[in-house]
Amino acid sequence: MKRILILLVLPFFLLSACTGVRQSEKLTVPDPEPVQQGVFSNPVLDINFPDPTVIKAPDGAYYVYATNSSVHGKLINIQVHRSEDLVNWESLGDALPQRPQWGDKDFWAPHVFFDEEQQTYFLYYSGESIDEGAGKCLGVATSKNPEGPFVDMGTPLLCGEGFVNIDPMVYEDPETNKKLLYWGSGFEPIKVQELSKDGLSFNENSSPIELVFPLDNEDPENYQRLVEGPWVTRRGDYYYLYYSGDNCCGEQAHYAAMVARSKNATGPFETLEEAEGRKSSVILEKKGRWIAPGHNSVIRDEAGEDWMVYHAIDSTDPGKGRVMLIDKIVYKNGWPAINGGFPSAGVQSLPAVE
Repeated sequence: MKRILILLVLPFFLLSACTGVRQSEKLTVPDPEPVQQGVFSNPVLDINFPDPTVIKAPDGAYYVYATNSSVHGKLINIQVHRSEDLVNWESLGDALPQRPQWGDKDFWAPHVFFDEEQQTYFLYYSGESIDEGAGKCLGVATSKNPEGPFVDMGTPLLCGEGFVNIDPMVYEDPETNKKLLYWGSGFEPIKVQELSKDGLSFNENSSPIELVFPLDNEDPENYQRLVEGPWVTRRGDYYYLYYSGDNCCGEQAHYAAMVARSKNATGPFETLEEAEGRKSSVILEKKGRWIAPGHNSVIRDEAGEDWMVYHAIDSTDPGKGRVMLIDKIVYKNGWPAINGGFPSAGVQSLPAVE
C-alpha cells in the first residue's frame, strides 16, 4: 500500500514542482510600461485617408469620410470610419458602394451634411465624369444613416473643365437658415452659392459669389497659387473660411492650410494676410516628420474647443499616402492658430467627449 501511495503522490509533486518553476519564471518578467491615460499623438489614422471631413451624428458618435483608396486590394469609393473620441477609429467600409451612373472610378473630397428637418444625410463629393466633355463634377448622394450606403441622385450637381468644380462643403447659416455650398480649385477662386431647400440643386434665384482668390506670384513660399478644400465654421462674431493650397500630392507636394474670416457667411472674406499684414495667410505648414498638411475640417468638442482634422504626408514613410492628424485650434486676436503653425509632434490631451 505504501508503494502505491507514493506512486500516486509523486505525479502531483512533480506537477506542483513544474508549475512552481513556471510561476517563478513569470515573476521575473518586468512589468509593462504604464499606459498614459487621456492623451494621444498623431497620426490618429495611420493609413491613406486624404481630405478628411468629420461630423458628429445624432447617435453621439463621430464619423469621418475621405477620398477613395485601395484597402486590402479593394477600391473603396468613399472611406468612412467611426469613433467615440476622435482619436480611436474603426472602419465601416465604403459609404458609396455603388458608383453613380455619371461617374468614373475616381471620387474624392467628400463632405457629409445632416439635414435635421429631412432626417437625411447628404454626401457631397467630387468625381470624374464618364463624359469627357463634362470634365470633373460635384455629386450628391443621400442616406438615412451616417455610415451609408449613400445613393447618388442620378445626375451631377455641377460639372466643368479641369479641377474648377471640386471640393464641396455645405454649411447651414444659423443667421439665415440658408444652405450654402462652398467649393473650388483649379486656379480659380473659392466660391459659394445658395442651395435649394432640399439640398439637391442650386436655388434658382442664386448665383456664385467669389470669396478667396489665388495669388499669382513666384514666391516659393506662396501656397496660394491654387486655393481649394474650403471649410466654414462660426465662432463668436466671425465665420472662418479655412482653405488649402497649392499642390497636395506627389514628390513635389507643397501644401498648407490657410484662413480668412467674415461677419457674413457669404463674405466678403478678409484673409489673415490682409488683416495683419503677414507674408501669408498660412496657419499650418510642413515641419519635421509631417509635410504637405492641409485639406482640413473642423469639429467642436464637448468643452467648446475646436479641433482641426486634416491630412499630411509622413516623411518617414511617404508611400503610405496622406494620413489623418488632429490638432487643437486656439484663437489669438480673433484668429485661429495651431501649435505654432505646425503639426504637433508630441503627446497632447484628448478632445473632451461625452
